[in-house]
Amino acid sequence: MRRTHDAVVIGAGPAGTSAALALARRGWAVAIVEKSAFPRRKVCGEYISASNLALLDRLEIGDAWRTWAGPEIRRVGLFSGEASIEAPMPGARSGPAAKDGFGRALGRDILDTLLIDAARSAGAEVFQPCRAVAVERDGECQAVRIEATGGHSGDEAMILRAPVIVAAHGSWEPGPLPSQLDKSSRPSDLLGFKAHFTASSLPPDLMPLLTFPGGYGGMVLADHGRMSISCCIRRDMLARLRGSLVRERGGHVSAAEAVEHHIAATCRGARDALRQARLDGPWLAAGPIRPGVRAGYAADIFRVGNAAGESHPIIAEGISMALQSGWLLAQELGETAGGQAEQEAAGRRYEAAWRGLFSTRVLAAEAIARLALGPGGAALMEAVVRNFPQALTLGARLSGKTKPVPGLAGARMARG
Repeated sequence: MRRTHDAVVIGAGPAGTSAALALARRGWAVAIVEKSAFPRRKVCGEYISASNLALLDRLEIGDAWRTWAGPEIRRVGLFSGEASIEAPMPGARSGPAAKDGFGRALGRDILDTLLIDAARSAGAEVFQPCRAVAVERDGECQAVRIEATGGHSGDEAMILRAPVIVAAHGSWEPGPLPSQLDKSSRPSDLLGFKAHFTASSLPPDLMPLLTFPGGYGGMVLADHGRMSISCCIRRDMLARLRGSLVRERGGHVSAAEAVEHHIAATCRGARDALRQARLDGPWLAAGPIRPGVRAGYAADIFRVGNAAGESHPIIAEGISMALQSGWLLAQELGETAGGQAEQEAAGRRYEAAWRGLFSTRVLAAEAIARLALGPGGAALMEAVVRNFPQALTLGARLSGKTKPVPGLAGARMARG
């Protein structure tokens, strides 16, 4: 079976649905291909800066997000060793986000469902759960071959044709598409872990950065009283931790057990927050993360979210960058009249806009992560922040938490 659209978006996370929503509201015929059934949890910090709320309003999920999200995050902190240091979180003081002021956290099981439901309401056709297995040139269009996931291997593959293909599949999973990254294994790889807890004693308005040997992480109170903890840890450190616990306890020790034990043993603030907490659902794992700037347009495929570029999650800007990259791409595509030359020009404009908006965040995250992971880095960070707590506020500002989303005021949501 073959279907033709104006655009096919591969992946229904915040980046893909942001692009799909904005294009559908311009009158484009959009298809979304998503391999997982929703709702589903993801390895993600779940915090969204207040600067994104005007964009969520434009995408028409702002009111729902405000209803479901956790409390305002008014303080940023550092939990490192025995130290617990706090400073004010910079709020949005001007522009459309000023009415909200501070960011909040919402579980990806809820956020992603809100976004994909809004995309359906806007007219996007959703193929879920389906996996894109090939992209090939088909005349003036490209053809995306998709197959149903979840044990339906006997089903006939479907071909989705469109002149515009958007890769929003992230960077963590390898695959056959030209936009997917090769997956190698190195001792220095950072592997991501995430879990929800209830009955945590973490102050509801505080989002601390956690540093511990071999990794870093963060905690934040999200929806329904769930405290979200997400972290990255080096592959070689994780192997040593598991080996040590096996020798100490005997039997099998999971990676998640080793990570949770390590954080609690080496970070007092996290240990105190988790002392009476109860695990809500299983630990999730993903990765390795691949920080850096990649091509925004290559092999006739546009890239958004982590497929376009990824910052170290130490700055808690992953969802913000995903949402905004999808929006940026839709604005550039909305100015094209069609044709290969116009599409390539849109790709160049999009790449320039992406770098202008996100390059500082990526560089700041790289510097902070290198410091946290380097020998003696966590101790140095603690000493600096202890003597100058405002460094936490400055770091939050440099990470883009108060930077407005460009193009909202004059953007057209109807196709010209």
